[in-house]
Amino acid sequence: MGDREKKYFEAIHDAIDMSMQHDPSVYIIGLGVPDPKGIFGTTIGLQKKYGKERVMDMPCSENGMTGVAIGSALVGMRPIMVHQRVDFAVLALEQIVNQAAKWHYMFGGQLRVPMVIRLIIGRGWGQGPQHSQSLESWFAHIPGLKVVMPTTPYDAKGLLIASIEDNNPVIFIEHRWLHNISGQVPERMYRVPIGKPEILCKGNDITIVATSFMTLEALRAQKYLLGLGIEAEVIDLRTLRPLDDALIITSVKKTGRLLVVDTGWTSFGTGAEIIARVTEKGFSYLTSAPHRIGLPEVPTPTSAALSNYYYPQAEDIIRAVLKMLKKNIRGITIPKLHAGPLDIPDMSFTGPF
Repeated sequence: MGDREKKYFEAIHDAIDMSMQHDPSVYIIGLGVPDPKGIFGTTIGLQKKYGKERVMDMPCSENGMTGVAIGSALVGMRPIMVHQRVDFAVLALEQIVNQAAKWHYMFGGQLRVPMVIRLIIGRGWGQGPQHSQSLESWFAHIPGLKVVMPTTPYDAKGLLIASIEDNNPVIFIEHRWLHNISGQVPERMYRVPIGKPEILCKGNDITIVATSFMTLEALRAQKYLLGLGIEAEVIDLRTLRPLDDALIITSVKKTGRLLVVDTGWTSFGTGAEIIARVTEKGFSYLTSAPHRIGLPEVPTPTSAALSNYYYPQAEDIIRAVLKMLKKNIRGITIPKLHAGPLDIPDMSFTGPF
């Protein structure tokens, strides 16, 4: 079976559907899973196909229900737990961090917790400091958890299938603005290895490592920079933990420069970890100080006026690259690539919310 043009949410739907069909121990649970909008369309029709015993809504009891899912995983089930906001999973951190992440280690590898926790991150429509955070670095800090953040529809399907089949807990993070982007996705069941970054564009002048939605901003910046004669190598991290830094260090050895673009806060985040590793293992390759771009050190704002000064975008990447390459930006007009408030997606986004 060949490839088809599919949206990100359709690729995730395919992964869940195929996994449930392939393995009767797989089930999905979460607030709003059977809802008509189906978590951005990712779960539509699954309850009708597989029944209420395998596709379940849940009460607003995140910590307790996560414990139920962990218990089911310990006795042979493979739950997929869905939180429409990463913020809601904060209520379940005790179960995720103290229980799910620890069992395999505490019992000498004799027990396992094969579960996936899908978390939605990202900005949108004034949802503010309690509904639009990016907390991925929290989970990546914990030994025993794997953390993946696919950017493309192809990777979303392949990484989700690999995550469902993994024998220990995987935090699967989706940026809400990615759900309606399109790409080529094979019809068959396939896996993308957890822990492997990918080079999306080759270049010789600077290495840009990006995560999730910011990978798209990096690609927009790369295209503009190419018009200025600057070749940026863009790497999609795809997995935060385990973090395979070999590809990144090899790229920096070639380019001599490193810029990390993250969806989360700058301090103590993904960018800090990548820069630390490159500095430790490949300091001699660097021809200039590495740089990171992320959210400013304040909670996520609700106001559209504040949002316009909060979220980094392609223009910020372009300016950072020009500064790192010591280019004179006088006379260079950097276009505004995102029209309108930065808390509202462009017209390519078709929601549901």
